[in-house]
Amino acid sequence: MKYVDEFRDGSLVQGLAATIAREADAARSYRFMEFCGGHTHAISRYGVTDLLPPNVGMIHGPGCPVCVLPIGRVDMAIELVLQHRVMLCTYADPVRIPASKGQSLLKAKAAGGDVRMVYSAADALELARTHPEREVVFFAIGFETTTPPTAVVLKQALALGLRNFSVLCCHVLTPSAISTILESPEVRQYGTVPLDGFIGPAHVSTVIGSRPYEFFAEEYRKPVVIAGFEPLDVMQAILMLVRQVNEGRAEVENEFSRAVDRDGNLKAQNLVAEVFELRREFEWRGLNIVPYSALRIREAFARFDAERRFPLVYRPVADNKACACGAILRGVKRPWDCKLFGTVCTPETPMGSCMVSSEGACAAHYTYGRGKQLPS
Repeated sequence: MKYVDEFRDGSLVQGLAATIAREADAARSYRFMEFCGGHTHAISRYGVTDLLPPNVGMIHGPGCPVCVLPIGRVDMAIELVLQHRVMLCTYADPVRIPASKGQSLLKAKAAGGDVRMVYSAADALELARTHPEREVVFFAIGFETTTPPTAVVLKQALALGLRNFSVLCCHVLTPSAISTILESPEVRQYGTVPLDGFIGPAHVSTVIGSRPYEFFAEEYRKPVVIAGFEPLDVMQAILMLVRQVNEGRAEVENEFSRAVDRDGNLKAQNLVAEVFELRREFEWRGLNIVPYSALRIREAFARFDAERRFPLVYRPVADNKACACGAILRGVKRPWDCKLFGTVCTPETPMGSCMVSSEGACAAHYTYGRGKQLPS
């Protein structure tokens, strides 16, 4: 299969591993953060860390859209279902995120709420069209990758004149999260999470391009290599980062050139700008309040904004004190540092959001048996 099988060639992976081991300076350590949850999943699935020398370590970032969704936002969705009796449509993973008072959308569904798992925003729009007697709300989450489809259905809803469709918008932005990580006390002040560079997201970058990452290379002197999700992609990106560090460079390089260019998908960007605008602030799980890091629906589409249509009030909710998801999302802790990991907290009984989605660091490590690793 083109662009898949050739990027899983074991002999080439071994060759890249040998090159990384040869070029990594034994006198120093390298710490790279893969921002995207898809990369976290790939690294665990293919055992990439097993192929790296001991002084090259990977730190998991907050690039899992389910994982960074704060409890208060899930509570709002549950309120729509149980109090306002809407038909709530969303992707599969959000229904399992633990919310306040032991609730979740899955439990709300079991209690008689109408929660529908859909493959796309278009499915939610179709349900609204075919059920004019019901209020249908699409619980929209995700980074820049899933935002354009939400914009499309909002424009379609306006064109169709639908009166029973709205969106609870929780779309967030990648660059803002990277800035927050680099400005966080753990990274900037105390140095407890040394970051030498980033593996840039793949799918997100097909939309926004490589240009937004240039700021991090220039301002923070952190190299960024955009990479695909296959093992050879990730290994090549790590080698490129090692070389940048060795040479004292801080540039944006694009390993995923088969799908990403500097400007990205301008049509998608323009569509998003037409329908959405920046929020002044938005809470991320693990990162707290991040300014200008999320989107809200513009006034022209206000009739489809569930936060205006229903009397919803966002209330921040603290994570379970025993759950380390927040620290894991910041890169401060690793999944196996959490006392609940693999015991109380499993994919079947998740206590935190990092164990819910397959892109979450905890779920990835648990699924592929990497729960007991030596300190790096």
